[in-house]
Amino acid sequence: MRLAIIGIFLITASAHAQRSRYNSPPASAEATVAGKKVSVNYYAPSAHGRKIMGNLVPFGEVWCTGANWATKLTTEADLQAGALKLPKGSYSLWTLPELNEWTLIVNRETGQFHLNYDPSMDFGRTKMDVKTLPEKVETFRIEVRDEGGNKGRLALIWENTEASVPLTVLK
Repeated sequence: MRLAIIGIFLITASAHAQRSRYNSPPASAEATVAGKKVSVNYYAPSAHGRKIMGNLVPFGEVWCTGANWATKLTTEADLQAGALKLPKGSYSLWTLPELNEWTLIVNRETGQFHLNYDPSMDFGRTKMDVKTLPEKVETFRIEVRDEGGNKGRLALIWENTEASVPLTVLK
């Protein structure tokens, strides 16, 4: 009986360790651009030795841009993101990664599970700037950068890739 209990404990502990090993905790990023807050809430997966771009994040398929739940962008002002003019409010962010170019997808729906992308709810799409980073980034992160005046940048960073789009707070 005691051996069975110890066995169950070890199996349970092992299963818990496997689940927590690939945990994607909540994260956020924000900046004040031209006096208006632009924020992003997301879940941050880690590489854990896995190949990310073109594998875990496949090329040519819409990616939830994080994990668990759809990444949410909230802006206090009307905002231009790349070629898109977004009214102030909240949106979910999705991406379409390719080897040499990425597309940012802004969706009107928020709060959905990461596999529940509905293209009929897209606000629009815009191309992103892509660059190769010199060192690997273990944990996915999003940055919202204030670049002075009414300019900013939204950057998605993971593995050796940074995909970004310029932001302009519209007056």
